[in-house]
Amino acid sequence: MRKYVKDGTVEQFALWNPKDLGYLGAYAAAALASGQITGAEGKKFKAGRLGEYEVGKDGEVILGSPAVFDKKNIDEFDF
Repeated sequence: MRKYVKDGTVEQFALWNPKDLGYLGAYAAAALASGQITGAEGKKFKAGRLGEYEVGKDGEVILGSPAVFDKKNIDEFDF
């Protein structure tokens, strides 16, 4: 998408920040492996710089709103 943002075909698009998504996934996995959480809905754990998260329905942990990529920030990401 970088090419299309830079040439103006697309003004912006949204994805979850891959860096934050991986970071949260690692913390969730560590919390699960250590027994801090069990995957049960409503259990909370701390995810470092991202703060506290709660396990949702069916064991899901949601990062939050996606990041919006545009000409101002597209080059900050190497993917």
